[in-house]
Amino acid sequence: MDSQKDALQRIIATLANKNEELQNFIETLNHTLGRVQVNSTQVVSDLEEEFDTLYSILDEMKESMTNTIKQDTVRKSHELQNQLTQSTSALESAEELLEFANNALHITDEGDFTKAAKQIKDRVTMAPAFRLTLKPKATDNMTHLMVDFSQERPLLQGLKFLPVPRAPEIVLGDCLVIDNEVTVAWRMPVEDSKIDHYILEYRKTCHEGLPRVKDEQCWEMVDDVKSTEHTLQGLRFDTKFMNFRVRACNKAAAGDYSDPVTLETRAFNFGFDSTSSHLNLKVEDRSVEWDPQGGKGVDSKVKGKENKGRSGTPSPKRTSVTRSPAPRGARDRFTGESYTVLGDTSMESGQHYWEVKPQKDCKSYSVGLAYRNLGKFEQLGKTNISWCIHVNNWLQNSFAAKHNNKAKNLDVAAPDSIGVYCDFDRGQLSFYNAENKQLLHTFKVKFTQPVVPAFMVWCGGLTLSTGLQIPSAVRSFQKTENGLGGSNSSISQQDPAVACDICLYDKLPSVDSSLMP
Repeated sequence: MDSQKDALQRIIATLANKNEELQNFIETLNHTLGRVQVNSTQVVSDLEEEFDTLYSILDEMKESMTNTIKQDTVRKSHELQNQLTQSTSALESAEELLEFANNALHITDEGDFTKAAKQIKDRVTMAPAFRLTLKPKATDNMTHLMVDFSQERPLLQGLKFLPVPRAPEIVLGDCLVIDNEVTVAWRMPVEDSKIDHYILEYRKTCHEGLPRVKDEQCWEMVDDVKSTEHTLQGLRFDTKFMNFRVRACNKAAAGDYSDPVTLETRAFNFGFDSTSSHLNLKVEDRSVEWDPQGGKGVDSKVKGKENKGRSGTPSPKRTSVTRSPAPRGARDRFTGESYTVLGDTSMESGQHYWEVKPQKDCKSYSVGLAYRNLGKFEQLGKTNISWCIHVNNWLQNSFAAKHNNKAKNLDVAAPDSIGVYCDFDRGQLSFYNAENKQLLHTFKVKFTQPVVPAFMVWCGGLTLSTGLQIPSAVRSFQKTENGLGGSNSSISQQDPAVACDICLYDKLPSVDSSLMP
């Protein structure tokens, strides 16, 4: 009976999955059908616009050429008209002189004849008819008579639709997720020289496998990508996966999307657990700040006992009251001088990384890990269930790693931002300079229960950055450290570049064996 039920349950699960696949496919078909109508209308509109543009260009060229012919006509007409006027005037003068000369032939008086002949000779010398160029300054052939479309006509008659680009193919092997960046690479199935650019779209999702038509996130677009690779920078990985798709575009059309792919973008995301926060801490989404007025009128009995006989801001250096760790249900928040707040997400396995940036005027703060059952009076690093590095800028500066009420001073300056790396399975907690990834300190711990990020703040504030990929520099150093086990004799057998990196890290603070639990 039980085996039959199990078999039926598997059948039901299979049918449910198939139903979900069919529903997603139907949604895809309906979405595609709607887009066909929209795209058809758009294509017709684009075609009309393109032809209107061509007509407009031809009309502009026709008007320009017509004006050129008119201007040429006016110029030639003006030149010929001037020649015509001058020639007509010269002809009238020549006819008058000819008539005078004919009349002079009939003069009988020798003196009068000589005088008339001299006048005729002088007038002939000055006659306009003998100074004119008897050649037209313009011909009747127009300079711009006709446009020859004999070559363009076959091109226009052979006009075809610009082909829609094919869908690109995303190359998974060339895609990379590292250092809070995602590089997506693709190729075209057939080389197409007319492709102008690509459009890359992406969205965050919590679903593994093929993207769904309806998802909690909308597609975001990166337009005008000129190469077949693009890197998205400055991302916050607050989901486990991201979907990607790309399409190619030429001058007129955008092609189909590539088959979408899903890349894993897993990262550690958490916030502050406000229910654990000390009353003097003001907790917001990604920041915590000291608020000396926050505890007024609340827990007066506890505060009265802790601060009896003292005035002013309590010192973070005062040893806290040691009590047995209280279960979470018996502790609403940290109190006394344990100005602490925990993260709201625990770690039970895997590798995790986050960063913390203090305010410049922060007098004292701690960053580290703790078990959930950390007592509400306990300070970080003062018990065997919490590990931290502590920065003190009050009275005198100090920078130390703390655990189980033991401290080791760190011989480096406290950085502006601290990166925290936890490898739960290997029992390793490391602190880095978040800017240059210099190792500050490492605890070797055998965790016996889940741990949570823990923070202490006094007179200042901290800003939290989560959803970060483990930096490649941190990964490389962890691989080197775990692979070589800290043996200097193994360095000479490594690649010189690797050995150089190891020598550099050998100069950094080493693992503190005296602080091991």
